Amino acid sequence: MSNKIALIDYGLGNLFSVARALTFAKADWFFANKPGELKRADKLVLPGVGAFADGMKGLKAKKLDKAIKAEVDKNKPILGICLGMQLMVTTGHEFGTHPGLDLIPGIVEKMSSRAKLPQIGWNEVKLIKPKLPLLKGVKDNDWFYFVHSYVVRPKDKTTIAATTNYGGDVFCSVVKYNHVLGTQFHPEKSGASGLKIYANFVNQI
Repeated sequence: MSNKIALIDYGLGNLFSVARALTFAKADWFFANKPGELKRADKLVLPGVGAFADGMKGLKAKKLDKAIKAEVDKNKPILGICLGMQLMVTTGHEFGTHPGLDLIPGIVEKMSSRAKLPQIGWNEVKLIKPKLPLLKGVKDNDWFYFVHSYVVRPKDKTTIAATTNYGGDVFCSVVKYNHVLGTQFHPEKSGASGLKIYANFVNQI
């Protein structure tokens, strides 16, 4: 059974750290920055660092936005990381209002935290769906590394697989909508627990 993973390169992402994590998970992966390259993959990973509008601009410039949607429509699993997770929702409200990939009904908005923004550093993740294959071996209240000021608010609350509390704002830190998955934290920067996320995506999804 083929299990080839496309690591999507659209100019905004922690690509090499994610690549190292996929290599550690013994994944058969490749960089993809052209629409046609996604057709060779069985699964997709969409990383990201930065602002929502810039992320969508980068995807559209390479014509990857429509290509991603076309492959997801074929039931290919996709894992979004940080900004990558945010880009998968319907609309982003960061420096204006911008359409997203609309793979997950919902919005991205600024955190309503009492704490300093952006959130930079380690925080606990509360598992709502501990039996989710992506979270196999991850313990409730494990610590993961975050860097963000905006969060995903899914329209359907049953898609929230884990939450995190930062300054009183309890937000979605892991999402699952059919075969569309995302983490607000950076698994590739989160030690052993984070590496389990990648291994699970490679082997369990």
